Amino acid sequence: MTRPPITIVLARAINGVIGRDNDLPWHIPGDLKRFKALTMGSAMIMGRKTFDSLPGILPGRRHIVMTRDADWSHEGVEVAHDVDGAIALAGDTPISVIGGAAIFALFEPIADHIELTEVLETVEGDVSMPDLRSSERWHEVASEDHLATGDTPSWRTVSLVRA
Repeated sequence: MTRPPITIVLARAINGVIGRDNDLPWHIPGDLKRFKALTMGSAMIMGRKTFDSLPGILPGRRHIVMTRDADWSHEGVEVAHDVDGAIALAGDTPISVIGGAAIFALFEPIADHIELTEVLETVEGDVSMPDLRSSERWHEVASEDHLATGDTPSWRTVSLVRA
């Protein structure tokens, strides 16, 4: 059986931080626009805490939440309890894995692409993860640097494909 392409969409500071208090510890408007463009039309797979951090159901995307809680539900959300179940729910729709760290770790071995936003600062936070580029499984195919402006830190977009 074939499956749709799986892309991990991840923002990470240079020290590994990806979150603080169930939110992003930075505000980068250009990254939010990129996130929307990358995930539009996809089945977004996320953990429950990541879903809780969203402002609500994001238009133009399916929301698949992975949770161990058999009783959890939310209007407009499909619920899965494991990787295979989440992929099955996605059907033929391309998959965007959007977090958190445990969900990224589950999907990294089978993902086809990583779209990384690297915040070029050391940031305080309570959730972190290793740099997936250090794995021999990934090859960088594109990057673009963005200078700091106002309160927005410098950041870089990096596209990776499975080696």
